[in-house]
Amino acid sequence: MTTGLLAVIDMQRVFAERDSPWAAPRYAEAAAGVRRLLPTFAERVTFTRFVAPGEPTGAWRAYYAQWPFALQPPEAPLWRLTDEFADRAPHVMDATTFGKWTPELAARVRPEGRLVLAGVSTDCCVLSTALAAADAGVETLVVSDACAGADDASHTKALDVMELYGPLIRVVTVDQLIGA
Repeated sequence: MTTGLLAVIDMQRVFAERDSPWAAPRYAEAAAGVRRLLPTFAERVTFTRFVAPGEPTGAWRAYYAQWPFALQPPEAPLWRLTDEFADRAPHVMDATTFGKWTPELAARVRPEGRLVLAGVSTDCCVLSTALAAADAGVETLVVSDACAGADDASHTKALDVMELYGPLIRVVTVDQLIGA
C-alpha cells in the first residue's frame, strides 16, 4: 500500500507557531505522523509551501485584505518549512493557491498513479488538493493522523467530506498505510 508519491502539504512555520493567526493547534501531532511516513517513501516525497502572490488578483484581494500579515515574499521566515523538515525535503514545490494539485505535482504522481497526502490544514489545503487530484482520476489517500486542521472539529469534518469521495479518496492512518 505504500506505493505512490507522498505530498506533505504546507508544514511551514506560519502553521506551526502558536502565536500565528494561522496556527494549526495539532501541528506537532501531524508532524509526528509525517516523520513516521518519510522513511517509507524515501525520495518519493514532495513538500509543498503555500506562499503569497506578488500581487493578489480576483477574490484573493479580499482574502489578503483579511490577512495582510501574510503578504510577504516566498523567502520570508513565516513561509519556511519548519526546522524538522527543512533538511528532509528532497523536493519542494511552492503554490499561491490552497490546492497543490498543479501540473508539477501531477507530473510527479503520474508514474505511480497514487497520491498520499499529509500535512496542514486538513480543512483547507489538504482538502483542496485531494478533491482536485480525485477529479483528475488519481487514487488519493489522506493520512488522518498525519494531518491537522484549523481545529479538531474542522479536521474531522474535512475527513468526513473526503470519505464521501470514496473510492477515489480514502482516509487511512499511518499504521494502516505502513503496516505497523
